[in-house]
Amino acid sequence: MRGQQVVEIYTDGACSGNPGPGGWGAVLRYGEHERELHGGDAGPTTNNRMELTAPIKALECLTRRSQVHIYTDSTYVRNGILSWLANWKRNGWMTSAREPVKNSDLWRELDAAVSNHDVEWHWVKGHSGHPDNDRADRLAVLGVSEARDS
Repeated sequence: MRGQQVVEIYTDGACSGNPGPGGWGAVLRYGEHERELHGGDAGPTTNNRMELTAPIKALECLTRRSQVHIYTDSTYVRNGILSWLANWKRNGWMTSAREPVKNSDLWRELDAAVSNHDVEWHWVKGHSGHPDNDRADRLAVLGVSEARDS
C-alpha cells in the first residue's frame, strides 16, 4: 500500500436521551476531496449504536480498497475493534462473562466493512476543539434532529 493516498474518516454518534432518537456523522477526506455523511434513527437507539454506525456507513461508501485512518472519540468503538472483537468472534459472539455481545449486529457489520480496507484506528478526545471531530459531532446532532422530526 506504499504511496497510496490515505482516506481520513472522522466519525461521531449522538443520542437525545440514551436510549432515544440517535444520529451519526462522518467526515471523509481523500486528498483535496471531502464528503460529509449523516443519518439518524428515530429509535429508541443508543449512543454506542450510533458510534458504531458512523464508521460502518463511511467505510461502505468507499468504492475500492483503501488505506483508511479512522478517528473516533468513542473508546467503545476503538477498544471493541482493536481489543475485544477477535475474542467475541472466537467465543461465538459471547463476552468473557458468557453474556451475548451487545450490538453484535453492528459489530459484525463493522467487521465486514473493515475487512475490505486497510484500516488504522485513532482515538481523539471529543469536544476538545478538533475541527474534523467537531464537524462529525455537528453532523451526528443533525442526524438526531432529522430522526426526531421524521
